[in-house]
Amino acid sequence: MEALYQEASLLSSKVVTNCYSTSFSMGINALGKEIHDPIYAVYGFVRLADEIVDTFHQQDKKTLLDEFVNETHLAIERKLSLNPVLHSFQWAVNKYNIERELIDAFIKSMEWDLTKIGYNRSEYEEYIYGSAEVVGLMCLRVFCRGDEKQYQELKYAAKRLGAAFQKINFLRDLKDDFDDKGRTYFPDVTIESFNDKQKQEIEADILKDFQDGYEGIKGLPKNSKFGVYTAYRYYLALFEKIKGIKADRIRSERIRITDGKKYAILAQCFLKDKAGML
Repeated sequence: MEALYQEASLLSSKVVTNCYSTSFSMGINALGKEIHDPIYAVYGFVRLADEIVDTFHQQDKKTLLDEFVNETHLAIERKLSLNPVLHSFQWAVNKYNIERELIDAFIKSMEWDLTKIGYNRSEYEEYIYGSAEVVGLMCLRVFCRGDEKQYQELKYAAKRLGAAFQKINFLRDLKDDFDDKGRTYFPDVTIESFNDKQKQEIEADILKDFQDGYEGIKGLPKNSKFGVYTAYRYYLALFEKIKGIKADRIRSERIRITDGKKYAILAQCFLKDKAGML
């Protein structure tokens, strides 16, 4: 029956992923089948933590997050949790030797979301590391499947790609983050003062991250190259769309890529992969 509970737990993480993120689900489906479950497990954990700090406004979020963190640590130590999403996460952590430092850095960024509404440069970089770069490193642990040399070689690029994705999310969500949560992540930027010059400086930073991250995609194992490249192309399309508009529009609406565009990108990446061009 333990195997049945494991199966149900992994399915729970998959359902959470599919409900919350079309693009991430598409990316996982493009990965090798043998690593679908652990990547769903990582995303399910990340999603639950994010929901605690961003959604349950009528609850004591700090208490909820503290309880979640304690349950996470206990699950990893026991190799068991009655929360199915945490059970699947602890399985991935223990199977793929995901470092506790990565988990703790992620949790610290979530804790900051409970109280911080602005960031200086060093805090901004630390937040991006904890909220995005470490998630990329958790996934890289899965992709490399115990190959420490490969992991170390790809670690920097994985961090840069995660940073690029997160910074694009910050640009895309600038209005919603301020209106709904009172937050602004970019240093020295407020929604009232955000202008084209600041936008271009942020975009130049993202472009550098993209370039460094792409170098790592070329070195990924076969089980993950297609899926990560697809996610890269999706975010690149969103980035190009954002670059083509003025700062005042970013201040007033959330920029999106249609599902049709996403599927077109997926098809293009599939053909490129089949042609051996990745």
